[in-house]
Amino acid sequence: MQCYSFIKTMMILFNFLIFLCGVALLAVGIWVSVDGPSFLEIFGPLSSSAMQFVNVGYFLIAAGVVLFALGFLGCYGAHTENKCALMMFFFILLIIFIAEVAAAVVALVYTSVAEHFLTLLAVQTIKKDYGSQKDFTQVWNSTMEGLKCCGFNNYTDFEESPYFTDNKVFPPYCCFDDVNGTEPCTKKRAEDKPVQGCFNQLLSDIRTNAVTVGGVAAGIGGLELAAMIVSMYLYCNLK
Repeated sequence: MQCYSFIKTMMILFNFLIFLCGVALLAVGIWVSVDGPSFLEIFGPLSSSAMQFVNVGYFLIAAGVVLFALGFLGCYGAHTENKCALMMFFFILLIIFIAEVAAAVVALVYTSVAEHFLTLLAVQTIKKDYGSQKDFTQVWNSTMEGLKCCGFNNYTDFEESPYFTDNKVFPPYCCFDDVNGTEPCTKKRAEDKPVQGCFNQLLSDIRTNAVTVGGVAAGIGGLELAAMIVSMYLYCNLK
């Protein structure tokens, strides 16, 4: 009985923390969606790397909603000893865990396919939105300034973009010797001293921190498994 009470208390505390994390992610997600530029100003240019590929605001809001729901179901189920809430908590965690494992397997087995798909997605988005979407343009400018890179692959990514169409030049970050933009970054100048694309730089950063990322992922997976086991233990010991 003492063991059951202890596990129940820990389950409530753990899920209360998840609930608070969900609220925090929701708040940050709404902030990024409403005022992305101020987010970049506070956290610096390197914070914009991931924002090239996904709408971080919406992603954080979605993650916040999931954590909010998980935390609520876990706390409510454990505190009131509600079997339905505990079972829903278990199944949501199980779905998330399976999705994470599947994503990891796909990323490892189909790395080249994933990179090709990401390249197509990013380049097409640049050609469509760079120079016309203010937040998107600022994200890329911050990334290129911070990583000392140009585009996803190189300067050619900006051809046909609204920026190039309007100005007939490339962003100043694509000219190695004139990042301050004192001279127009023409195609000839960009060809003479090419600047590497941001994708290679991002891959290098990810590989450098692969051990840390793997450790964090393993820790999250372990917590999810532990939470599922505890929820099933409470469920099976309820009358």
